[in-house]
Amino acid sequence: MKYKGVFTKMVAVAGAASMLVLAGCGGSSSAKTDDATANLPDPSYEVSADTPAWKLDKTKDTKLTWYVNADWWNKSWGEDLVTKQIKEDLNLDVEFITGDNTKLNTFFASGDMPDLITIFDSSSQVAQTANKWALPLQDLAKKYDPYFTKVAQKQTLDWYKLKDGKTYGYPSYSNTSQDYEDGTIPPTDAFIIRKDVLDAIGDVDFKTPEGFVSAMKTIKEKFPDLVPFGFNSFDASNSSLDATLQNMLGVPIIKDGKFYERNLDEDYVTWLKALRQVHQDGNISDDSFADDEETLKEKVSSGKYATMLLQAFHQKGTELQTWMSSNPGKEYVAVDAMESAEGNEPTLSQTGLSGWTITYISKKTKNPAKAMQLYTYLLDDPGQYLVNFGIEGKTYTKNSDGTVSWTDEANEVRANEPEKFQKEWRIGEFVLFSHDRYKALNKDSYVQAIRQMQDWGRDYLKPQFEIENISPDANTPQSRSLSAINTNWSTTLVSMIRAESEKKFDELLTTYEKFEKDNGIDQINKIRDEKIAANMKRLGE
Repeated sequence: MKYKGVFTKMVAVAGAASMLVLAGCGGSSSAKTDDATANLPDPSYEVSADTPAWKLDKTKDTKLTWYVNADWWNKSWGEDLVTKQIKEDLNLDVEFITGDNTKLNTFFASGDMPDLITIFDSSSQVAQTANKWALPLQDLAKKYDPYFTKVAQKQTLDWYKLKDGKTYGYPSYSNTSQDYEDGTIPPTDAFIIRKDVLDAIGDVDFKTPEGFVSAMKTIKEKFPDLVPFGFNSFDASNSSLDATLQNMLGVPIIKDGKFYERNLDEDYVTWLKALRQVHQDGNISDDSFADDEETLKEKVSSGKYATMLLQAFHQKGTELQTWMSSNPGKEYVAVDAMESAEGNEPTLSQTGLSGWTITYISKKTKNPAKAMQLYTYLLDDPGQYLVNFGIEGKTYTKNSDGTVSWTDEANEVRANEPEKFQKEWRIGEFVLFSHDRYKALNKDSYVQAIRQMQDWGRDYLKPQFEIENISPDANTPQSRSLSAINTNWSTTLVSMIRAESEKKFDELLTTYEKFEKDNGIDQINKIRDEKIAANMKRLGE
């Protein structure tokens, strides 16, 4: 999924809507009536469980205001191929408003709410108190568009239920258990190596810590101009050296239904010690700890790294394709590596039930019927094919096996006029209700350079629903303590890999464990355990 990484930093800001003023929004924390739409106007059409309401509603000149809590969102409507078609199909104009938490806070404080609101943090106060300011989707569907229940994912709706048993927001990129089982969502993490390097070094061992250290020495001897081992930048997260490496090793996420301290797992720590040795041998560059995302992309596109543990490789698709196209036979490929000494299979993760963006219909909406129709349209085939592939016959065709292919015109534009594809057509850009399983219908949704990587990791994908949104609530002492612990871990992780000796490595890890204890990790884990139990209950486990 393109946007999940492109805007990582911006989403982190836009999604941190945790301290917003919720006064003036109306409602209460518990449901007062069985049907929150009882006082809303009746639809002008006869609803049907078998026909989406947008096909039944003949009203003209309808308009919705839609706030997206991110300044980068494209506010145009009806000017590009995608939104022009939505406008025509639904007889709908949309006025997009964008901003940050300050603007969102202003809406809640004034009570002057837009019709639709999209945020990026499902665990925020805004999301958790949605019943104060938003309308429940189940009630809206019953009154205006019962067809919605045919296209919305039940597991997603159940996941987003609040304590009153109703769902108020619907996410983009919410991958369900069925999506994982069907194999329709692609993996995004892998250990990759340049094919010419792999061919030159022969049958080396990347699977054990000892073999990995030795393999990096072999690479350095044969390819002295390359950095033997690289990884994601540290500027937005802890690179790919914590959760991604842990997933490669199949480190458990919970044990006996309780939070498991993956950072202290023996298997994982053994591999960190191996990376410390690789660094001491000069086969990890110190620049890798300081490079920002753009610098990393430049190095990927020039094939600077012999091997990489790459998180979200699809976000480096352009750079990987650039290298592949210019250097036939030297493309990066995924191989088995970094295996668990415990015999655990890799448990690669992807987006879970919480998804990415979450969109709500506010209680102040002027046209609840049209808002509900928009949800159904964008979640159903017409909307999903449109936002992902454009117009049938013009930009894509359907194949007999159910897959999709670009037309010659679309391929030409994608290759030679990417700005037109993005801005004038807006294909793949209107993502507020998108889903990975539709992108998977077209193999060309992803560049050729990453397809082998996707194929390699497909069997290792495992959901991690149990540990979604389990951090302490924002603005609590435990939340502040966890933030301090996470910052300390990030610093400790780098320091351990750069440590001059294994003794120093052990000292750093011991100091980190003490920091955790001193900052209330036991109380934090108690909260995590409670939230894991609640998640498992929602999942029926």
